[in-house]
Amino acid sequence: MADPALAEKSSDFFKSYQQYNDAGKAFLDKIDPKTGAINLAEGIHLDLKDKFYFLDKKDTLSVLTEAWGNPPDSGSDALGMIFPVSHDPIADNNWGIELRWEKIGYVDDSDAASIDYNELLRNMQSDTLSGNDQRVKDGYAPITLIGWASPPVYDAAHKRLHWAKELQFGNDAAHTLNYDVRFLGREGVFVMSYIATVEQLPEIRQSLDEVLGLADFNTGKTYADFVPGVDTVAAIGVGGLIAGKLAAKAGFLSWR
Repeated sequence: MADPALAEKSSDFFKSYQQYNDAGKAFLDKIDPKTGAINLAEGIHLDLKDKFYFLDKKDTLSVLTEAWGNPPDSGSDALGMIFPVSHDPIADNNWGIELRWEKIGYVDDSDAASIDYNELLRNMQSDTLSGNDQRVKDGYAPITLIGWASPPVYDAAHKRLHWAKELQFGNDAAHTLNYDVRFLGREGVFVMSYIATVEQLPEIRQSLDEVLGLADFNTGKTYADFVPGVDTVAAIGVGGLIAGKLAAKAGFLSWR
């Protein structure tokens, strides 16, 4: 059994704490990092050991909106976020992983081998552009989906999917990286979405195998536990999962 979740004061947990100004310290003081074993909704279990820390939904909303400058509804469906213990959530070089549970039913993966990822990308780029008018009206920078930073890979044996998108916000020189991981289960999909910059792609790739080993479904909730004719089947396949929502760091505040 994994060790239960352990919480520490931010001033003790983050080695970078003393580097920040009063506003930065106040922000870190109000969040509650936890390591160890985390049990999430719908029978999802995380074993973070001492490599990553978890922030709950409330703290995740604070990071996404207050620290990272995203719209107020960002992270509204998040279960939380995890971060490597080497990065606090307001560090200049940080990255984090947003966690979500999508109870959409059992995803039939029979389309995975036949998806044209180039065509899928073109459709996603068009959809992203069509949403920009509303973003600009709401006071946020338009988004350009540049392309795949890492093309989709589906692990049919373990029912895991991952891919990466390169995004540009407005005219920002630093492009944003969305590296997405999906774990397919009996009743839906556990989502892990990296939020980082493209320059961090090598570090993200290096972490991927470890991140893939952090999560699993409890017995009775796995993909193999699906009961045909009884359980709900999702309206989308693997291609539909890839074409989903974007996560981002839209801006930064000064904490030093």
